[in-house]
Amino acid sequence: MSMISPKVKQAVKLSDLKGYEIAHLAEIHPSTLSRIINGIDEVKPGDRRVLRIARVLRLKAEECFEAD
Repeated sequence: MSMISPKVKQAVKLSDLKGYEIAHLAEIHPSTLSRIINGIDEVKPGDRRVLRIARVLRLKAEECFEAD
């Protein structure tokens, strides 16, 4: 199982955008963003939802995931 990296969590927290704005720009539901960030939804390396979040936050794909 992989997890979203702390860098993504920090970028969401420190962003000038609200969570719902990040979710809208990433084309996901705000509750999905919350579940991903809080580790409720399992993500696999290359998960497109996470990559879309990363694109909104201007992160590189390789910064998004870490192994358990």
